[in-house]
Amino acid sequence: MPKGYWVSVYRTISDPEKLAAYNKLAAPAVKAGGGRTFARGGRVVAHDAGIAERTVLIEFDSFEQAVAARESAAYQEALDALSDGVERDFRIVEGID
Repeated sequence: MPKGYWVSVYRTISDPEKLAAYNKLAAPAVKAGGGRTFARGGRVVAHDAGIAERTVLIEFDSFEQAVAARESAAYQEALDALSDGVERDFRIVEGID
């Protein structure tokens, strides 16, 4: 079964306090959903139309698990805390089996 991945690229961070509140809630929500964080805010080299901003990569055992974690009540609470504190490109992608 192919794995699932959350890929987030933060285009702008307008409210670092909201991002910190989100991170505090999102980390346990992701872990409870079976996610494993592989990259979070480290160095980035962007090419073409890419943006060298904060990037997060989280792996789940399946695409369905990744979708369910995003829809969970715990993660929704984290999103509420984030609110309009950032502009980000968030995707859930299916890996190659």
